[in-house]
Amino acid sequence: MTASAMAAEFDDVAGWTADAVEQLGERHAIPATCRGSASPAALAWLAEACDLSAGTRLLDVGAGAGGPAAWAAGRFGVRPILLEPMPAAGRAAARLFGLPVIAADGRRIPLRTGSVDAAWCLGVLCTVQDKAAVLGEIHRVLKPGASLGLLVVVARRPRVFPAPDGNHFPTQRELLASLAGAGFELVEQTGEPGAAPLSWSRRAEQVAAVVATRHRADPAYALAAHQGERFTHLFASGQIAVRLIHAVSGPAGTC
Repeated sequence: MTASAMAAEFDDVAGWTADAVEQLGERHAIPATCRGSASPAALAWLAEACDLSAGTRLLDVGAGAGGPAAWAAGRFGVRPILLEPMPAAGRAAARLFGLPVIAADGRRIPLRTGSVDAAWCLGVLCTVQDKAAVLGEIHRVLKPGASLGLLVVVARRPRVFPAPDGNHFPTQRELLASLAGAGFELVEQTGEPGAAPLSWSRRAEQVAAVVATRHRADPAYALAAHQGERFTHLFASGQIAVRLIHAVSGPAGTC
């Protein structure tokens, strides 16, 4: 159940989203492929916190269909590298944005130690059990003192119900302990800084409507929709919340 639900949410829907964007037009691409991971305000906060600039080699761990990385490339001129284990999501990122995609997950990043200027990991940590392994690998590939931007869904109490399949929400304390254990120093954090503008939301919703029309009868669509309903309930009931984190990589060996 968990594997199929996660594949539906992060892989099947990504491929369908790319199809819908190609029907509606490229202006829909970034809003649709950031849906569920970040708003423009959150991306702007992370980009400014991480001091992104032209030429920055930005690793996006669990990049999905590529919206946040494409946004950063367009706004700041970064050189993104996308790491994404789901094949349809990786193909969607390459298809929509022409971005380089490495088919791998965050526990084993096939990049040289100290080869990356900055990293993002948006909405991913709550989907992996071994957060230490992912953060440790990110720390390894970052240059000393380089920035890590995180968007993390955190639990406000130790257990949440009903938890979406495949999600393992850390508490705030657990998240900060994992960062420190991997060798990161917390610089600053904030909650979700603001909702998306109406123009952005409308484009994302138009893509979602096309996907629903085409795939509502597909079992994978029902699984993904059920995941979304659980998230909506957890946010509405105050059991989970979004945190934006800026941390920096300490010297090798500090973890």
